[in-house]
Amino acid sequence: MSKRHSAKYKIDRRLGENLWGRPKSPVNRREHGPGEHGRRRKKPSDYGLHLIAKQKLRKYYGDVGERQFRRYYDEAVRRRGDTGENLIELLERRLDAVVYRMKFVPTIFAARQFVNHGHIRVNGKKVNIPSYQVKDGDVIEVKDKSRELPLVLEAIASTERDLPEYLDVDLNNLKGTYVRGPKLADVPYPVTMEPNLVVEYYSL
Repeated sequence: MSKRHSAKYKIDRRLGENLWGRPKSPVNRREHGPGEHGRRRKKPSDYGLHLIAKQKLRKYYGDVGERQFRRYYDEAVRRRGDTGENLIELLERRLDAVVYRMKFVPTIFAARQFVNHGHIRVNGKKVNIPSYQVKDGDVIEVKDKSRELPLVLEAIASTERDLPEYLDVDLNNLKGTYVRGPKLADVPYPVTMEPNLVVEYYSL
C-alpha cells in the first residue's frame, strides 16, 4: 500500500468514518481506532464533538494546515452571511478541491499533487497553487499533455462520485467551469459535515 493510501486510511480510522466514501476504507470493516489493538470508541465530550467536526473538515480537504484553516474561518467570519456556509464555500473554492470535484483525479490528495505539478490551467494559464481560490466563471482544464495519464483515466472512468450542480464539467475534454459557490446542502460529502460546530469550536 502506498504511503498516501496508508495515511488516508489512518485518518479514516482515527475519525471513525469513511471520510471520502471510498469502498476500501478500513472503517467499512472495523470500528476501532488505528493500530492492531485499537480501542473501541468512547462517547466524546462536547469539546470533543466540536474538535472532531473541525478535524473532519480539515482532513477531508487533504489535511489543510491548522494555521491556514484558521485563516479560512477568519475570512468566513468577515464575510456577510452564515459563517458556517461561508467556510464551506471557501474550502470548495480551493483549486485542488475543484479539480477533485470535477473528477479529473481520484482523490483530494492526488488533486493537490496534480495541481502542484503544473497539470492544471485556470482560464488558460497554468496555476500550481492548490489553495488558489477559484472564482465564479473560471474555466479549469487539464493540460493537453496530461490528459492520458493513468491517474486521470482512472478518475473519469470511476462511478464512485457524482458531479455537483455548481460545476459545469465536460469530461470528454477534461474542462469545466466553476458556476457558483455552493451551500452546504449542495456539496456531495459522503459523511455529515457540521460547520456550525466548527464555528462554535473557534468561539469557545
